[in-house]
Amino acid sequence: MRPVSDAFLAAVAGSHSMAARARVVETYQESLDPDGTEIPVIGGDVYGDASAAIRHTLDLTTPGYQWDTHADGLITPYGNELFVERGVSLDGVTVEWVGLGYYRMWDPAQDGDSDRPVQIGGRDRMSGIIEGRLEQPVQYPATQTVGDIFLDLVRGIYPSATVTFDDGTDAEQVGRAVVVERKRYEFLRDLAASYGKVFYVAEDGTFRVETPPDPTVPIATLTGGRGGVLLKLSRELSRDGVYNAVVAEGDGTDDKPPVRAVVRDNNPESPTYYYGRYGKVPKFFTSEFLKTDAQCREAARSMLRQNLGLPYSADLSAVPNPALEVLDPVSVRDRDTAEQRTYVIKELTIPLTAAGAMTATMTEQVDYVPDEEGRADA
Repeated sequence: MRPVSDAFLAAVAGSHSMAARARVVETYQESLDPDGTEIPVIGGDVYGDASAAIRHTLDLTTPGYQWDTHADGLITPYGNELFVERGVSLDGVTVEWVGLGYYRMWDPAQDGDSDRPVQIGGRDRMSGIIEGRLEQPVQYPATQTVGDIFLDLVRGIYPSATVTFDDGTDAEQVGRAVVVERKRYEFLRDLAASYGKVFYVAEDGTFRVETPPDPTVPIATLTGGRGGVLLKLSRELSRDGVYNAVVAEGDGTDDKPPVRAVVRDNNPESPTYYYGRYGKVPKFFTSEFLKTDAQCREAARSMLRQNLGLPYSADLSAVPNPALEVLDPVSVRDRDTAEQRTYVIKELTIPLTAAGAMTATMTEQVDYVPDEEGRADA
């Protein structure tokens, strides 16, 4: 969840006035208040997808009278970015803004005459890491730290970028000589996953390597009915993408044998119980970065928690809360039955106008009793 004040959370839970703004940023910045040229926002939204390489994309509409299509124009896809915010008026005067991220302008377009609105598509900074394939392979020695590898590959595209870890993983040595052939993003994504982490770009433009939130501990409650923010809820049962075991395997290190661990849903009360009627549905993860059984178990645990859940998804429409983020666990209370369920947000759309509703696709989560196997570390 993006950081906001208690006053902000109280305001979005009731009747409030919203605002949106966008700034064209012509230099690389990492800030929630960057220097830039503000442009009007007359429509659009920010879309997040937890499973996508580019976690956030932007669709923004601005008046067309400002559009200069020359290479040095503001709204052109030659390196300029848009920093976008949605805010809430707390007292009729003060607006608390929530940064929704930096977006590389991708495909501005205008339909009709020069006074028609311009629609701007944008992609977060991970798009630069994906585009910036290596011209030749790069090799790192076994003693290279995880943090230094991330910095080297990210700063090859963004020289002043910050990469932040949520623990001491950045100081870990990679443990074996590794080679990046061409694709920076895939290499870094897999390196993060081998430690049970996700790699993404935060709203302040920095790169983050973090363990996903605990999916069973909701950070917000969405309630329908009078005084609630939930406008509509639809449900669907599906087995797609639901696993109840993860097998993580690695080649070990140069002087140690291959490593392996299996983590299963061993909770008899879970509808996806590995030994129950749901059946055995394992997910396999193999990585050259897995060098110990303990690391295999940690990676498998994290993946299972992200993929485990009831084969039950929900789509909702609600009063927008721009502080919410994909992978956030939320509690949804049914207005008719008062039943409360915990979901993890997989996809989320935040509108940039007062007329739009926040929409989300979620999966219901259940906790599990891990059944783990793997050799003891040497």
